[in-house]
Amino acid sequence: MRRIAFTLGILALALVVLIMGIAEMLSSPAHRVIGPPPSDFRARSVVIPSSSGESVTGWFAQGTRGSGAVLLLHGVRSDRRQMLERSKVLYSRGYSVLLVDLPGHGESSGTRITFGFREAEGVKASLRFLERSLPGEKIAVIGVSLGAVSFVLAGISPAPNAVVLESMYPTIEEAVTDRLRIRLGELGAVFAPLLLSQLPLRLGISLNQLRPIDHISSIAAPVLVAAGTEDRHTTLNETERLFTAATLPKELWLVKGAAHVDLYHFDPKTYDETVFGFVAKHLRNAG
Repeated sequence: MRRIAFTLGILALALVVLIMGIAEMLSSPAHRVIGPPPSDFRARSVVIPSSSGESVTGWFAQGTRGSGAVLLLHGVRSDRRQMLERSKVLYSRGYSVLLVDLPGHGESSGTRITFGFREAEGVKASLRFLERSLPGEKIAVIGVSLGAVSFVLAGISPAPNAVVLESMYPTIEEAVTDRLRIRLGELGAVFAPLLLSQLPLRLGISLNQLRPIDHISSIAAPVLVAAGTEDRHTTLNETERLFTAATLPKELWLVKGAAHVDLYHFDPKTYDETVFGFVAKHLRNAG
């Protein structure tokens, strides 16, 4: 009996250490050197200060005056280069584009990834930059996963003219549980609270501050919600709940067969028609 108790104690300790290690890995910054924009993209490097004292780095390409501007926000542990191909297409059509590294990513400052909470300050700073650089221009935002969450949690007012939210989680509890289920099956739901309990201790924020579904209804702009039908990181049910919570005008694009992947690369043609078409409708059409 003592041997069984000792073995169970060791296993429990190992589990705690494993959970702490996962929490450390998930929240550690994803810094890397990006360098100048590629030669086939006529952009300049920018460093944008935020009100939090951090700075956001990115590439800014000024398009045709009066055509509108698009802010592009990448996913977790990625950087601005994830949005480069989208940016090239938009720029070729006359839009001004700003693609940035969210706080804690790429060349932007930040000591922790906070799953959208402090990254929201980078979104606010980026939109202020666009408003100062392009006074009077209409602005759209395309956010992928973490980028989408960061925009929603930023609570921008007045809102941009159009918002695209791709593959966004509704609550951090569901995001963590979904990811652990992918790796551990139904045991993931058992271990999720242990991992979630680490986040307030490491990040200094509560789980209630990471619930974009509670804030999506406050976006006073046309919203397009997009996700893959086979996405297990943000399930179809979760995406539909997000869409239901959003206010009109709104559109839903369910990408058949897509998992938690880059939707632009998965289906460029339909992405162009749906997402870029949505942007064009609200930035260039009257009304």
